Amino acid sequence: MQKDNNSLGQSLLLKFYIYSNYWIILKETTMRMRLFFLILWAFPLLLFSQKKDTIQLPEPFATEPVSNYSNVIGWKEGETPKAPEGFTVTKYADGFQNPRWMYVTPNGDVLVAESNSNYSILKQIGATIIGAGGSNNLKKSADRITLLRDTDNDGFPEVRETFLTREHGLDQPFGMLIMDGWLYVANTNAILKFPYREGQTKINAVGQKVVNLPAGKVNQHWTRNIIANEDHSKIYIAVGSGDNIGEKGMEYEVMRANILQMNPDGSELKVFASGLRNPVGMDWEPLTKTLWTTVNERDGLGDNLVPDYLTSIEEGEFYGWPYSYWGQHLDPRVNIPPNIRLQEAVVPDVDLGSHTASLGLVFYTADSFPKKYRNGAFVVQHGSWNRDVLAGYRVVFVPFENGKPAGKPEDFLTGFIVEPKKDEVRGRPVGAVVLPDGSMLVTDDKTHHIWRIAYTGSKQ
Repeated sequence: MQKDNNSLGQSLLLKFYIYSNYWIILKETTMRMRLFFLILWAFPLLLFSQKKDTIQLPEPFATEPVSNYSNVIGWKEGETPKAPEGFTVTKYADGFQNPRWMYVTPNGDVLVAESNSNYSILKQIGATIIGAGGSNNLKKSADRITLLRDTDNDGFPEVRETFLTREHGLDQPFGMLIMDGWLYVANTNAILKFPYREGQTKINAVGQKVVNLPAGKVNQHWTRNIIANEDHSKIYIAVGSGDNIGEKGMEYEVMRANILQMNPDGSELKVFASGLRNPVGMDWEPLTKTLWTTVNERDGLGDNLVPDYLTSIEEGEFYGWPYSYWGQHLDPRVNIPPNIRLQEAVVPDVDLGSHTASLGLVFYTADSFPKKYRNGAFVVQHGSWNRDVLAGYRVVFVPFENGKPAGKPEDFLTGFIVEPKKDEVRGRPVGAVVLPDGSMLVTDDKTHHIWRIAYTGSKQ
């Protein structure tokens, strides 16, 4: 299914043009008039066959798959990532243990989920100590949520409290959501909820299980993100695949590689969109109120396959994993059962580059940044481990107009890679949130920092 190209109305209009103009051509007797109507007949065919911007993909294995893990060397005193002119980057907080995801509470507090891959999973995918981001990955997941509060609005948090821990039921926590007096937390294996009162600095209650999520030993993509719709009637859950291309058996992929939908009480859990290898970031496009997500695509087909992507999501859409990628491009390593809807595989909206590990996603709806950023999307790229020259390790900006992408991704926050052809990086960014004052926070999970990006230049 080609997005924005196969609607029923377009199909019917196309048929009308074909048959009506064909009849006219047959009835006309002069060659000049026949030629005129033939052109008239062909024009809508060309119009409706126009696809949205696509990309030229190399053949599978055009380059050899590689393992090229980065070595995280950290930030020296005074070093920060680099943002465009007019922006200032400062260290908001540090001293975490793998700060992954953040959530801004209704009163402006920042909740930070500190969690990590299980070492057993790293061994399954062949990660080395350096490749996994340093010896920190040998530590057990912190399984903690920390609260930060900037009481005097000076851009630095004066209050720091341990909000929730493993003792409260956390198990590789990631996505967070406050809704209707509850804090929902997405563990790798379940959604929990905790009673929440605005302004509290810690929770003492043990989490109540809302619904189980697929996890187990085959759980390479362990993060679970959550988001609610505007009227709080539905919660959406991003669940990645258990492995790369289902090689350990599709029986381990039930309810995985999907965005799921459920009621707030956990009932009516179902697949909302499928064939998404590892969806992570989710946010609502502010004008159309459409759900968008970042997706990490498959590994092992070469340096430039397969592109990670940013895409809008509608109910029932299928994105091809594990059988195809970027529409109907078949993965030669995967056997295709006869019941798979390959002809319906959706072409994503925005190419984010192969192996960039694009994770965080936030639409900018504040007014602190210059006008060009309004309603556009920021995407956080954790960075490659299997590309000859490192890719990602940055935050990119995707401009939007009228609810649609209006340009290619452009660098916004860089400086993580020491030198492109070397394996050394200063850190690896993960998630982003926008604060009430319009500044943006970005986590760096390997150096345990949170960076704040504020616009201090003249408004345009």
